[in-house]
Amino acid sequence: MAERKSILLRLDPAVHDALAKWAADEMRSTNAQIEFLLRRALGDAGRMPGTARRMRRPGRPAANANANGDGDGDANADADADSDANADGDGSDE
Repeated sequence: MAERKSILLRLDPAVHDALAKWAADEMRSTNAQIEFLLRRALGDAGRMPGTARRMRRPGRPAANANANGDGDGDANADADADSDANADGDGSDE
């Protein structure tokens, strides 16, 4: 995995405060909000590199985020799909 780049960013205090409030509203850190906005601007301009990794979803990771190995936080995705497919109510496996 490539190491993430660190940069120093100087912002007007009012801009920083607005970003921090927006980030909190979306349950992101200010840093993650800035990255989100930069990625969206790159995508809109058609300049997003194909090698860029996807961002993590906003909010705190689930306690079982990697329990089923796909990293989406749904440890029971396969079990849920099986139970949904068998939800006809007759209790049979057919």
